[in-house]
Amino acid sequence: MTTQQFTGAEESGPGGAALPGPRTGGGTEAPAAPESGTTTVSGGARGAGQPAASRGRTTIADVVVVKIAGMAAREIPGVHDMGGGFSRTISAVRDRVPGGRPNVGRGVKVEVGERQTAVDLDLVLEYGVPVMDVAGAVRENVIAAVERITGLEVVEVNVAVNDVHLPEEDEAGTDPRVE
Repeated sequence: MTTQQFTGAEESGPGGAALPGPRTGGGTEAPAAPESGTTTVSGGARGAGQPAASRGRTTIADVVVVKIAGMAAREIPGVHDMGGGFSRTISAVRDRVPGGRPNVGRGVKVEVGERQTAVDLDLVLEYGVPVMDVAGAVRENVIAAVERITGLEVVEVNVAVNDVHLPEEDEAGTDPRVE
């Protein structure tokens, strides 16, 4: 809770007399706990004397950080896909269904605290790209995007390279094995 000083011109009692001394704002109610899967970014001061930007609370759902990290990781050249083998199989089926849309959060796990977040990524890289260079570029891009968009501090980005996409894998999927 914040303590505010009121003068007689701002707050008056019965008969127009000024109320004395400091007054606490916001009542005695405890703030509501954020929903599961969200994090509070600003505590949110209350009262007319506070700047407009600090009146209220901002919460960021975990899925927001997941989507931002997924999009940022996919922007890096050399990243073919994300997720483990099973999740990629399910996604391939979903992509073939009319009206299905890609899951940008596939292969991304996050832990979000009040002011910080940690990100885990599962990547499939193109054959021939330098793994350490691509992993470093992904890490830098994810940190920059999440911190810029959410304001949360990214404490770590763990990158797991689960597979390498071979050029002949695309060709093998188009030709039937048996005629």
